[in-house]
Amino acid sequence: MEMNVEAVIIGGGPVGLMLACELAMAGVKTCVMERLEKPVPHSKALTLHPRTLELLEMRGLLERFVSKGSKISSGHFSMLDTRLDFSGLETSCPYTLLLPQAKTEQLLEEHARSLGAKVFRGAEALAVTQNGAEAQTIFKDRDGSVRTITSKFVVGADGAGSIVRKQAGIEFPGTDSTVTAALGDVALLSPPPSGMLSLCTKEGGVMIVPLSPGRYRVVVISPYRTQTPKDTPVTEEELKTDLIRICGTDFGLSEPSWLSRFGNTARQAKRYRDGRIFLAGDAAHIHFPAGGQGLNAGLQDAMNLGWKLAAAVNGSAPSWLLDSYHAERHPAAEGLLRNTEAQTKLIDFTQAGLRLRGMMSELLAFPEVNRYVAGQISALDVRYEADPNLPPHHLNGARLPDMELILSDGRSKRLYSCLQNGTFILLSLKQEADDHSQVKGLRMVNALLAEPNEKWRGVHTVLIRPDGHVAWAVDASSPACAEVIQTGISRWFSTTSPV
Repeated sequence: MEMNVEAVIIGGGPVGLMLACELAMAGVKTCVMERLEKPVPHSKALTLHPRTLELLEMRGLLERFVSKGSKISSGHFSMLDTRLDFSGLETSCPYTLLLPQAKTEQLLEEHARSLGAKVFRGAEALAVTQNGAEAQTIFKDRDGSVRTITSKFVVGADGAGSIVRKQAGIEFPGTDSTVTAALGDVALLSPPPSGMLSLCTKEGGVMIVPLSPGRYRVVVISPYRTQTPKDTPVTEEELKTDLIRICGTDFGLSEPSWLSRFGNTARQAKRYRDGRIFLAGDAAHIHFPAGGQGLNAGLQDAMNLGWKLAAAVNGSAPSWLLDSYHAERHPAAEGLLRNTEAQTKLIDFTQAGLRLRGMMSELLAFPEVNRYVAGQISALDVRYEADPNLPPHHLNGARLPDMELILSDGRSKRLYSCLQNGTFILLSLKQEADDHSQVKGLRMVNALLAEPNEKWRGVHTVLIRPDGHVAWAVDASSPACAEVIQTGISRWFSTTSPV
């Protein structure tokens, strides 16, 4: 196994692989250590949401994912009758992509390897330690040998039972499961007419989603089984019985390839960083899988952390940058846990509960309400705190949708295409800024917006982060415009390593 690495990622699921892609793209020597020798064939998650799709678009990966999945212009909140409308959201990806997690993992692993990341399967992490200069990972190789690998950083993307989190002594407070539900990947001889179904009655709730020709994901929440322990095996007969009671038919269910029971345990790590050790994905936060948000939040963790770790390894990270990972992603996951807890509470099949569900469904019919909830589920409403050391601006911390730019030479270019190599973009809308292209990791773009809007009126220069959020912006009318630009560049770029 290659020992000369700068970053070790424990966990070779989609989150760990997404992070490996980001690090390897930036030239960081990266290895992924996965305990399992082969990828898991079944898929816990089935959907990629608009914000995740935007991130893939920023790296030029979107089309290869879209080609393997199916676009759905809506989502759901707690299986309510009124769907969330993604089609009108301010994004170039106004849809959910139905794509099994196994396929997402495969595409990310292929890309990570193509960038030079090493992916080692059958490597089980046993212990993680650190000192002021480096971190050590003790692991058991597939031949049973116990070995040690040294790196600058270690990231735990190893799930809810994270060995990395435990080794770092990071607390994982929250609540244990109070409700369980069941799922099965099965064949249906007589599926619903549209192939999809979302139904809630006094007898329980059912969701059916197509996986491949003839195969479906069936999720059942039965009021008679919500207290069934999570480790109690799900049976084919259980699913058939519950489907008949709730839907009047079992849809000809047969040939289960995966059966599982899951609960609403909700926990979040107190710290996402401990020195040279970081957490991402389920290692940092777990919750009831309502709205299909878990995988997406983990991939967004990886994108947020990747360019920051790369800057630290490459010596261009200011001292505060790595701490900003926790400061930005911990609140985002707190919001996620709140909305999944609310969705779980709405899964109530009593008469009063069904009336409340009906009222909430009516509220979602109002466009403003629908847009508000859709923004949460899609993660398009995530905005990071503005840099307190720079003058305030309404764009600071905002997520930028893709937009068309007219370059100084008259050519047209999409903003996201400028981010494909993972660098910062210094966007000068007045085309008169000094050339800062000599700053490592910074690309100068002189352009005009093809479709100016009120939000951008008077903006002179914007520093856009590698993840598409605004680091800072300044208006042409600012009395110290040039000074703010220079201070902002100095603030966000440094040759001093943060650790």
